[in-house]
Amino acid sequence: MPHTVRCFIAIDIDAPDVVNRIIEIQRALQTEGSKLKAVEAENLHLTLFFLGEQPPSVVERVREVMLGISFKPFTIKLQGIGAFPSNDRPRVVWVGIAEGFEEVRKIYYELRARLRSIPIRLEPESSFTPHITLARVKFCGYALRKTLMELKDVELGAQEVKSVKLKKSTLTPRGPVYETMFEARG
Repeated sequence: MPHTVRCFIAIDIDAPDVVNRIIEIQRALQTEGSKLKAVEAENLHLTLFFLGEQPPSVVERVREVMLGISFKPFTIKLQGIGAFPSNDRPRVVWVGIAEGFEEVRKIYYELRARLRSIPIRLEPESSFTPHITLARVKFCGYALRKTLMELKDVELGAQEVKSVKLKKSTLTPRGPVYETMFEARG
């Protein structure tokens, strides 16, 4: 079987004050009667494209595509906790973007247009909703639904976005381990 790399393109969330605030929110979400798996602080990111398992030749072409994107550094403001598919049936808890949304979408569409030159399967455009996953819900109790409603407008701070990264994801029994393979700087 040919060697492949499980990878994705993302913006890291790594400003210390924002990460600390996210950890506080993750703790608040650990309500009685619910079971969640919080995303580790070092793994917080906004996914632009999940590329899945790709051969090294495709990964190299993705890197070349990323070399061609251009953007100026900008600020994203994280605000509002929600859940997919809904707050009543949460499976994934996320924080949204209140500022910098248009800049993120611009990078997404520029990358998407360039990635089309590679034989690579992309999710439909309509499924792109910029967010940062905070936790995966194993079991949801009433208290979690209530907490989600209370946090729907919470502000988590702002961070400057200076780069977009091609990340390798290695699945382990303790959870995924991410490694930056390439960084396109703004």
